[in-house]
Amino acid sequence: MKMIREIAEQALNSGYLSIKSEEKLRMMLRGKYELEDLEAFINLQQAAMIGLVKQESRELFAAARK
Repeated sequence: MKMIREIAEQALNSGYLSIKSEEKLRMMLRGKYELEDLEAFINLQQAAMIGLVKQESRELFAAARK
């Protein structure tokens, strides 16, 4: 299983976070993780907030509201 930081790095590099990866992150954040994983997750969240990473879940939500 990938670590949080690997999923975050992949999303940061691609600029896209899939629903599947988002679900994996949620599951992993329920357990124990290292500080580096938390920092990577925070970086991913910040990138998503400023638009550097698009979230598939938000795109689907926005499309459903139209």
